[in-house]
Amino acid sequence: MNAPLHREMPPGLLDSHRLRDDVTARWDGDIVGQLTEYIAIPAKSPSFDADWAQHGYLETVVRNAAQWVQAQKVEGLQLEVVRLPGRTPVIFFEVPATGTTVRDTVLMYGHLDKQPEFTGWRSDLGPWTPKYQDGKLYGRGGADDGYAVYAAIAAVQALKAQGVAHPRIVGLIETCEESGSYDLLPYVEALRARLGEVGLVVCMDSGAGNYDQLWLTTSLRGMAAGTLRVEVLTEGVHSGDASGLVPSSFRILRHVLDRLEDSATGRLLPASFHCEVPAERMEQARVTAAILGDELYKRFPWAHYDCGGSTQFALPTTTDPVEALLNRTWKPTLSVIGVDGFPALKDAGNVLRPYTAFKLSLRLPPLVEADRAVQELKALLEDNAPYQAKVTFEGGAGATGWNAPDTAPWFARALDAASQTHFGASCGYIGQGGTIPLMNLLSQGFPKAQMMVCGVLGPKSNAHGPNEFLHVPYARRLTAAVAEVIAAMARPAETPFSA
Repeated sequence: MNAPLHREMPPGLLDSHRLRDDVTARWDGDIVGQLTEYIAIPAKSPSFDADWAQHGYLETVVRNAAQWVQAQKVEGLQLEVVRLPGRTPVIFFEVPATGTTVRDTVLMYGHLDKQPEFTGWRSDLGPWTPKYQDGKLYGRGGADDGYAVYAAIAAVQALKAQGVAHPRIVGLIETCEESGSYDLLPYVEALRARLGEVGLVVCMDSGAGNYDQLWLTTSLRGMAAGTLRVEVLTEGVHSGDASGLVPSSFRILRHVLDRLEDSATGRLLPASFHCEVPAERMEQARVTAAILGDELYKRFPWAHYDCGGSTQFALPTTTDPVEALLNRTWKPTLSVIGVDGFPALKDAGNVLRPYTAFKLSLRLPPLVEADRAVQELKALLEDNAPYQAKVTFEGGAGATGWNAPDTAPWFARALDAASQTHFGASCGYIGQGGTIPLMNLLSQGFPKAQMMVCGVLGPKSNAHGPNEFLHVPYARRLTAAVAEVIAAMARPAETPFSA
């Protein structure tokens, strides 16, 4: 006689095998298809589509996601698309608590807006042409992080299917995250009474060190950004006639940037842009470095070329795993992410250009206050311009980073149990180099809440760049792990986690 598909479990105890099967069925039967349709819609964030309201792409992905959530007919779920005048829309949903005396609320967060296309996609891929291959769903936005609302509902459905007690759950899905979440605070204020007393935040917009275990994000860097422009002429002039007398706007810009960065090492020079790494984060970096080793830098698509019969690869700033982790999570770093004032190579004549402009992205350590950094950056770059050139730093915007609060014992146990159950390995702890402005806001607004910041952006997933993909097998297991942690929040401390 065949054994039953699922074992009979004691009342209130979660059957993790059934949970994983339910989640897998929902991903394979429906969610992958939903995300395939989502990827095909160029729902770029407002910073990259000034006419987003007229184009209607953000409205489309919000409507599609909201209709899908409502079609799941989750017991007790209420959903509303909230629109404040002149702001991008958000989805708000609420599921009442069941069978628990826990009064705290679980807040599940995600976003549906996307980064722009970028170049360099494989010939068979594209940002708006989804392709599912070898367990990876390619295309812009699926992993960052359009999947979050679908995974959140799948986790709730899996708990409902077993009648397991869970706390009250609310969801907040925005459409302005990739622009810095500047629309989100007004919504949080407008919805504050409906959010309740949040005891756990689940944010599935982060990364993973590998695809072999659950990863908890312990810190996020902040950011100071803006456009540095150097202008020396009102129009271009013949380079043979003017060069040597008219200073190059590019050379002046390089000179100005030398005040900020040591170009030989990449180290940011102002001491105020640095902070001390907390002892706990340092120890976690050592543990994580031992797990990930040289994969910390080997995972990137390094340029390479043939040199006398051997292949030479571009090198990272360090091959020490601990230093590599700290460099990308706790050290400030400057990147030039856009340029203006340059003709395309095919159009470049012998002309001295009137101006040069760089769009700068300065990643800040988690404990450095962003608004102050933006003001200091502006003064540093603009003051005492060489040759009295017109040097401006405009559009300065900042987002302060985030350092996770102390981990409560129940939360640590739940994370490790969920990771062991669904991955066969303990939970890993890792800082991330990116910025999620919401997290600092939520930590301030809900200082007692535990923060489950996690995500599917593992090795080579390449969010924001070409060939971005969602690792579906990992997403399934992450969804199941999230459900486990939510259930654990409603469980007395002495009760086993699952079986």
